[in-house]
Amino acid sequence: MRLTGAVTRRAALLLAGTALLLPGCRRPGRTVYTIGILQLLESPTAREIRRGIVKALEDYGLQNGVNIRLDVRDGLGDLAEVQVLARGFVEDRVDMIVAVTTQCLQAAMIASSRIPIVFTSVANPYLTRAGTSASSHLANVTGVASTGPIRQTLAFIREVLPAVRRVGTLWTPSELNSEYYLELLRMAADDLGMEIVTVPVANPNEVLLASQVLIGKRVEAIYQISDNTVNASFEALGMAAAEAGVPLFGGFLLSTRLGACAALGWDFFDMGYKTGSLAVRIKNGEDPARIPFQSMTNVQLSLNLDAAERQGVSFPDEVRRRAVEAVEVGR
Repeated sequence: MRLTGAVTRRAALLLAGTALLLPGCRRPGRTVYTIGILQLLESPTAREIRRGIVKALEDYGLQNGVNIRLDVRDGLGDLAEVQVLARGFVEDRVDMIVAVTTQCLQAAMIASSRIPIVFTSVANPYLTRAGTSASSHLANVTGVASTGPIRQTLAFIREVLPAVRRVGTLWTPSELNSEYYLELLRMAADDLGMEIVTVPVANPNEVLLASQVLIGKRVEAIYQISDNTVNASFEALGMAAAEAGVPLFGGFLLSTRLGACAALGWDFFDMGYKTGSLAVRIKNGEDPARIPFQSMTNVQLSLNLDAAERQGVSFPDEVRRRAVEAVEVGR
């Protein structure tokens, strides 16, 4: 039931409808417990989150097609389509909605105030008015907040490249989370005496050209904030940075496999596992209103030694020792 960004909307809707006919799946009125997983678009982070969710469910004895049903629907990056899919979950009377990303949380909250909603990969759930604090939130909503380590990453760039002052990033104006991260980035840069240079993107197909435009602005390094649109085509940014020899730092760990020389961030599999664990608690009868929002706390460091060499970055031994992994992925 995984969909790729290349799938047309017609094919995506066909697959979503066909899922009802798969073994272990029933139409509305069924007794099997159904969890609808709503995502904005396919990306490396979305895949890891789903993998973590499935693992958590299985560890608690819940298996797709046996005693639960997972219905994955992908908006293909179209916000209007995400809203349609959220309403579709309500019409199909799913028992729970797992909203992957801020946009999906917003759509799910608009679609239903009764169906339990578990969010994940949401930078700041309070911006969506899901709640005012971790313990004071909408009665049907809980989940895992994942505000990225923006300041820590800029400080890391300063540690590795002390002379860098002009740092670039891409961002997506239509993503509330991207705007939020950009604000945090600018605040941290002011404190550290850095200048932030930005280029906006509207969809994953624009990432390569936008990357080249950004590099043309003579940035000394790129720190790509975690952004759903850019994450989906991060490899294009990695290619542009490699060709130009510009140091590229990522906002999610898997970005070091896509061309970043280093990345600080969360383990998205772990994020998915935390999300799946919350889903289990709700399925077992716990009231989401009584489950506080959770947060990711374990910032990890990943290095790509091949990319670093091509981008002119040398990591001190002390930095290498802090890394949870030092991959050697050539391009």
